[in-house]
Amino acid sequence: MEPLKRVYVSRGALAHNFQLCRAQAGDAGIIALVKADAYGHGMPACARLFAGLGASGLAVAEAVEGIALREAGFALPVYVFAGLAPQSAAAIVEYRLCPLVSDAHMLQLLAREAKVRDQVLSVHLKVDLGMGRQGTLPEDFLALVRLAQTLPSIRVDGLMAHLPKGDERDGSHSGRALTAFTRLCSEACRLIPHACSCHLANSGGLFYVAGAQLDQVRPGIALYGYYPDGALGRAAATEPRLRPAMEWKATILQVRHLPPGHTVGYGCTYTTTRPTTIAVLPVGYADGYLRKLSGRAQVVVGGQRAQVLGRISMNLSVVDVTAIPRVAAGDEAVLLGRQGEACIDADELATWMESINYEVLCLIGRLNERVYID
Repeated sequence: MEPLKRVYVSRGALAHNFQLCRAQAGDAGIIALVKADAYGHGMPACARLFAGLGASGLAVAEAVEGIALREAGFALPVYVFAGLAPQSAAAIVEYRLCPLVSDAHMLQLLAREAKVRDQVLSVHLKVDLGMGRQGTLPEDFLALVRLAQTLPSIRVDGLMAHLPKGDERDGSHSGRALTAFTRLCSEACRLIPHACSCHLANSGGLFYVAGAQLDQVRPGIALYGYYPDGALGRAAATEPRLRPAMEWKATILQVRHLPPGHTVGYGCTYTTTRPTTIAVLPVGYADGYLRKLSGRAQVVVGGQRAQVLGRISMNLSVVDVTAIPRVAAGDEAVLLGRQGEACIDADELATWMESINYEVLCLIGRLNERVYID
């Protein structure tokens, strides 16, 4: 039986976006970000597609995601870019994951685990260029590189940083960060006796920061069809543009006719002012259609936009289809995507949610059944 709401993921759009990133990256390798279940698009399926298209590596946030990729048979380098705790050191070594390391204690702990298993662990060292989350301060970075060279079970294969303002088209801040990073890399690479990959650019760095490609790039949101600065980025982009890969559709449960003066939803926050035809949708905040969207969001029914009325509840939403002819139970409503000429994308949903497209995709994709097309 087909579920009442479905997320569709277009493999064709994912491939199109990967190729655009590849063109933008030039000779740099592409580390495909598949963390957070591939931004809600499904990690195994997306990782398989990106690997087949020539990704140089796959990146996740936590070791448990990397383990899932290894157990699914992926042999590509798998980078762990966020969740590295002492408890994960053994698994990092066992599953041949490549961690981001930014402090001496973690480096030594990983070295001990690798030595016990008679392995040499590949790591990437991170410098903090202003994010203030992870990374070694620039003045301490070379000391970390030197420490790594004293540990026989550690091999430094990468140097990395993150751009705090990589999603801004005014590249002055990112340009200064790029200059600082390349200077540090030049000094650090003289301490490392083998080839070492330097990488800085996420999606914003790849598309907006000239010269940031370096040896590898790390696109995330761009692979899934969105620009890091949202609708501004799409409006400014030239053809060919990134193509959103996700659509979200639901089956209308019921069509009802309400008289003037009838209230709708919890709290009676909306009252009809005229005879109103409503459609009831099987979608609520349990599915990622946040309560914040109450009275703000629109969906597409019959190729036209329909306004959400009243409060969104856990499993149901109500939309106004008075002006849309011949709407019936069983018809399709589009919450994200295109129907005819009408389109609602994650940037618009993010505006209604007072959020960003990243959050929209992660929420919706991980809370609904996915169907892959193309």
